[in-house]
Amino acid sequence: MSGLAKRIIPCLDVRDGQTVKGVNFVGLRAAGDPVELGKAYSDAGADELVFLDITASHEGRKTFTEMVSRVAEVINIPFTVGGGISEIADVDRLLGAGADKVSVNSAALLHPGLIEQIARKYGSQVCVCAIDAKQTWPSGEAHDGAFSPETGSPEWYCYLKGGRERTSRRLFEWAYEAQERGAGEILFTSMDHDGVKQGFANEALLRLSEELSIPVIASGGAGKKEHFRDAFAEGHADAALAASVFHFGEISIPDLKIYLKGEGIHIRI
Repeated sequence: MSGLAKRIIPCLDVRDGQTVKGVNFVGLRAAGDPVELGKAYSDAGADELVFLDITASHEGRKTFTEMVSRVAEVINIPFTVGGGISEIADVDRLLGAGADKVSVNSAALLHPGLIEQIARKYGSQVCVCAIDAKQTWPSGEAHDGAFSPETGSPEWYCYLKGGRERTSRRLFEWAYEAQERGAGEILFTSMDHDGVKQGFANEALLRLSEELSIPVIASGGAGKKEHFRDAFAEGHADAALAASVFHFGEISIPDLKIYLKGEGIHIRI
């Protein structure tokens, strides 16, 4: 683990102007106004805020720029925005609206040169490469935890368009390529863990942290304070992102930070 303070990052998944949250990327339910939530998290001591227009890529829309501006006006912490970013003009627009960083996912998988373009124009610190992945067999069947000598081990495959389309790209090789192309951070979401609240994918996080030289953000699986501790202590993540446990008041950010500090995690109170 690096000597830098670990970061706690609330995530606003936004659809049609409302914050939503689901389980395993489906079954979305409303969670509140993004502007109000963003301000509340900034005031509560969140280290950063992530805003994702979760249907922008799927529907071919551009991220809701006006809402980005409204959120940026009421927060005083670093602000990452993603969803539907497919060209450098999208990055220009979002940074102009008040974002500090952009998160690219589907477009980067389809056109990896986009990462290089962003890094070249704005610097690596602006480019977050988000990766949605799940463990499946090469055939595409879901992973049930089983292993056999005939079939071997399941692999982590990357998914496009909000988890709707599986690609042939594997998590660890794509994360490394994204780093080499100029991404400043990797935001790794385990689709199997998303919204289930049973803990983060710490084994995969640890491997990412060991193989990469850029920060890794853990996403998918937060259900209690211990899960954040484990993401840092076992997964060696640099930051942990969560949504529903914050949106629905299950964990408060001040309480979480006090707990983590008591557990020996280097955190900014």
